[in-house]
Amino acid sequence: MKLWSQLTQSARIARRELRGGIAGFRVFLLCLALGVAAIAAVGSVREALQQGLENEGAAILGGDAELTFTYRFADDAEREWMEDTALAVSEIADFRSMAVKGSGDDAERGLTQIKAVDGLYPLYGDVGLSVGTLSDAFSDENGTPGAAMDQILADRLGLALGDRFSLGLQEFRLGAILEKEPDSAGMGFGLGPRTIVLKEDLSESGLLAPGTLFETKYRLKLPEGSDLEALKKEALDLFGDNGARWRDMRNGAPGISRFVDRIGAFLVLVGIAGLAVGGVGVSAAVRAYLEKKTEVIAILKTLGAERRVIFGAYVIQIGILSVIGVAIGLVLGAVLPLAVAPILEARLPIPAVVQVHWGALAEAAIYGVLAASLFTLWPLARSEKIRAAALFREVSGGPSGWPRPVYIVITAGILAALIGAAAYFSGVPKLAIWAAVGVTGALVLLAICAAGVRVFARHSARFAHGRSALRLALSAIGAPGGAATSVVLSLGLGLSILASVGQIDANLRDAIARGLPEIAPSYFFVDIQPDQIDPFRDQTLNTTGVDNIQTAPMLRGIITKINGQPARDVAGEHWVLRGDRGVTYADAPPKNSAIVEGEWWPENYSGPPLVSFSEVEGEEMGLKLGDTLTVNILGRDLTVEIASFRAVDFSDISMNFIMIFNPSALAGAPHSHIATVYAEESAEAGLVREISKEFPNVTAIRVRDAIDRVSEALGSIATATSLGAAATLITGFVVLIGAAAAGESARVFEAAVLRTLGASRATVLASFALRSAVLGAAAGGVAILAGGIAGWAVMTFVMETDFNFDIPSALGIVFGGALITLLAGLLFAWRPLSARPAQVLRAKE
Repeated sequence: MKLWSQLTQSARIARRELRGGIAGFRVFLLCLALGVAAIAAVGSVREALQQGLENEGAAILGGDAELTFTYRFADDAEREWMEDTALAVSEIADFRSMAVKGSGDDAERGLTQIKAVDGLYPLYGDVGLSVGTLSDAFSDENGTPGAAMDQILADRLGLALGDRFSLGLQEFRLGAILEKEPDSAGMGFGLGPRTIVLKEDLSESGLLAPGTLFETKYRLKLPEGSDLEALKKEALDLFGDNGARWRDMRNGAPGISRFVDRIGAFLVLVGIAGLAVGGVGVSAAVRAYLEKKTEVIAILKTLGAERRVIFGAYVIQIGILSVIGVAIGLVLGAVLPLAVAPILEARLPIPAVVQVHWGALAEAAIYGVLAASLFTLWPLARSEKIRAAALFREVSGGPSGWPRPVYIVITAGILAALIGAAAYFSGVPKLAIWAAVGVTGALVLLAICAAGVRVFARHSARFAHGRSALRLALSAIGAPGGAATSVVLSLGLGLSILASVGQIDANLRDAIARGLPEIAPSYFFVDIQPDQIDPFRDQTLNTTGVDNIQTAPMLRGIITKINGQPARDVAGEHWVLRGDRGVTYADAPPKNSAIVEGEWWPENYSGPPLVSFSEVEGEEMGLKLGDTLTVNILGRDLTVEIASFRAVDFSDISMNFIMIFNPSALAGAPHSHIATVYAEESAEAGLVREISKEFPNVTAIRVRDAIDRVSEALGSIATATSLGAAATLITGFVVLIGAAAAGESARVFEAAVLRTLGASRATVLASFALRSAVLGAAAGGVAILAGGIAGWAVMTFVMETDFNFDIPSALGIVFGGALITLLAGLLFAWRPLSARPAQVLRAKE
């Protein structure tokens, strides 16, 4: 009964307090709402993409299931199983080639990713064309078959509808501009714009000869209710050893799915960091509110109110306001994706189901409630230290010291729950835990910095003789109850996240530039047939401006077993095992790699098959000398023994291979050759023109174009993460505004006293500006350190590459922090400067 009575009294006090309005809680509500809205919006977009992938899995993949083969077509047994299993089987060949318009010196050339389809394509979805249907685009006119091409490639070649161009030895007519592929997201990364043709029209092109680089994909339209997992097991049991790879509609675009999961998880973690920034504002708002209520609390204690009653009254108030803040954030987080849905759907390569996703909103609500509890409990608990005697004397600031141990334990429990929720919802527990450690560490570092700034300012003020504005600013920063802690924590954490994103972005972009050697190849040439390699080499070396050429036989193989066991059971999900890898053969070790363990085979060796493996990748996979690898090449298994390990440097972009076989091991296997050519930039255009003229089946891939495509992909990631970090910084700015607004009355009194003592308006304004700039610079300085550490950790342990501190990004953070704080401080400086000192001082009597 006593507990119920206390709760009733607390509720009555809370209700009366809330009647006064929420004027002191605007920043509280805004900070909490922004944090929750960011997490809800990101979660809703992630759910929209994931649901789109699930709902449209068959259209994205191009079938209910797909079997892929490397550099070969399905054999009779494989084709028979597919036709017996499926209602329809569509065959596609995917490869790169050069599209050529015209001839001779006036010819225009462009790299294209060719999709050679059959009459059943597409099994699901529709191809979007500028005119007509796909069959119209493919129609034969006067013996010339048609094709559909991306607009960007048609523009590059200067092609209009009806114009002729060549793929290899075959001439085609541009029948339509390709506007949309239903299965583009499931096709993976391509180096060139798309061209779609009928496979049968390539029979005379010379592009699908034995040994050339292509993939075949067989899309299956299955009976309704088919057991996809059982069919996958059956297909891989029958054909997995032949290099067959299976995908189905459950994960039609695994690369995009992984990207959505990882970027979504990262942005949610950035959102949580933003919630932490908002939490600083929430805590400051609660602390400022309770300071104003010191007299009220003292009166209640004088009248006999128990500690639990008073504590409960303010917990109820803050709890109700927290629910309101979370609700506002949820509404914003639900509405924002709906508002930008047309933009999202136009820019995304996959369909997105943009609607209210209750799961994402529930997740954001949990984050919001836990964050509000975490950041409000501490100041609420410290309010117990307010004594009745505070009513009878002037007090400065709120209660200090630590709350009772029970509140410390509860706070630790809420923090653990928040980290646990982040680990569970993000799907990347290790990342979530380390992110939480990083945010906590940054807060601790910023708190230490804030204390250090106050001590430094207090001791430095006495030495600022003759500089009134600076001395006043330093004295204000070092004074007890100042805004140093709130400003440095809120702005510093936001800037720390932005700094870490900036360092990661700069290092990702720089990693590509750093990876380029001083002398890099100009072009890769692929699909050089064995009978073409000698004339190709001669012609290239005789071209003016060509410095060097490297050539090698080229095949592709999939490692299926290690020591007779499934490869992934032994080496996990190592990148070498994901798909096929380039392999070659050689009598002697390459000049650009050295044997570090084992021995090379003798010249003209004809014994059991041997392989030389890359040292770093072999160590990561747990391989050792004498281990056996089963490599599927062109549908046939080849078991080889590891004879040596080589130090391979892929950073010079020269010709390097994970696996090099002895020549007799691959004797008789159809293959082509590849070449890297080093040439002066002025000679590149002429080189490609002459090679394309003489060897139309050979594909040229410009190194710089390939790097630009990767840079473009990295740029998209950087943009997404920067937007998330910017949202966090906006929350920090709101906290600054709140701190400045909360301290406005104190600055009014301060300005009145200073002007009464003879200080000019310019001096007072300068002191306010310097105070803000110093705090902003301090927050920016700590952000550089925290962001640098975070960037180093991500680049070293996640990206597994070198880290170089980016100075321009760091300087931008410091100046930006100082500027933002200066603007926030000056925004609330005009009223203190315009107030009349006499009126202000009389009001204090």
